[in-house]
Amino acid sequence: MGFIQTIKSKLGIGGVKIALHVPGQVAKSEGIIKGKIVLTSKSPQELISMKVVLKEKYTTGRGEDKKTKEFILGEYKTSLLYSINPGDEKELHFDLKFALVKSNSDDLKEMGGAMGKLGSMAAFANNEKSEYEVEAMVDVKSAALDPSDSKAIKLI
Repeated sequence: MGFIQTIKSKLGIGGVKIALHVPGQVAKSEGIIKGKIVLTSKSPQELISMKVVLKEKYTTGRGEDKKTKEFILGEYKTSLLYSINPGDEKELHFDLKFALVKSNSDDLKEMGGAMGKLGSMAAFANNEKSEYEVEAMVDVKSAALDPSDSKAIKLI
């Protein structure tokens, strides 16, 4: 039975489960996302560290000319050194600071007036779209596949 349990632990089966809680939208001007991670486990586990990142998926073009780039806008890391037992629930709060990456069209839009209109038209012509996602990962000592969770978020 010990061998089976070791295999399950390495694959993350019956191990730590992670639930990410973040607001559905955050103001770009705030520059911070406040959230929490809720951890549960079906077996005793040791937690090493936690990492939370804000990713931007920036897409331009249409059809065959469509290109996607991914940017890391913010990252929060901390070491944990906790043990979690079956039935336990741990809440880990975080403040994820971020900074936006602006395209040339965004810079023009911020100028306002005629240049702002030109920036808006360029963004429309290039079919520029940004999608944002918060992803949380926890490093578990005995697991080869660490648990993670992600949530889409809107920056307004």
